Amino acid sequence: MTDSGFRPTGVSGSHADATATSFASLEPRDQLLELLRERAAGKPFSELSAVTFDHRGSTVVGHLLLDALEDAGYSVDDFDAVGALTAAAVPLVMSVVQAAASRGEDIDGFVMDFVYPSIKGPSIKGRRVVLLDAWLSEKSYVQTSSLVTLRNGNELSLDFSVVEHEGANVVAVASMVGGLGGDDAKHIEVINPVTDERHELPFVQLFDEAELR
Repeated sequence: MTDSGFRPTGVSGSHADATATSFASLEPRDQLLELLRERAAGKPFSELSAVTFDHRGSTVVGHLLLDALEDAGYSVDDFDAVGALTAAAVPLVMSVVQAAASRGEDIDGFVMDFVYPSIKGPSIKGRRVVLLDAWLSEKSYVQTSSLVTLRNGNELSLDFSVVEHEGANVVAVASMVGGLGGDDAKHIEVINPVTDERHELPFVQLFDEAELR
């Protein structure tokens, strides 16, 4: 048994060990950036599932997102749950949940239902939530869902209205990669398609899409 109490797994080959050692020598942020550049090279947009479902990416991204949110003024005491806007963001949610747990904090996760206007996961009624995506930009799209652009009537606005209808308060939107105009783009405007009310949501990103080139 290991110190964690779990059974140890098998031993990797020497080549895999050397590659893993080289990768592990990088800082966590650099590890994630290397994966992003490798998997998104030459692509104007990607769901980034190849990064978020990669064990190396999911190991570090939760802590990096928590740190980025804290740097933006949102500590784990400021929200109760994180929600995946897309399928590629589901691993981000679980990574944040696990990262928070390792810091002694309880954060729940949920995912937008891609068929019905609802969520899947624990109830978020009366809770403060952060919405997560893998790559959120003005040209974003998700083939398994629908448009996630930032125009009136887009899916992000619909998701916001669904979360509001569930009784939650959206604290911020965070993304592994953002493309909303660089460091100056600190907010996203959403329009509730039911009430036509406009809201400005704080936007936090780990990387600007320009960094992937």
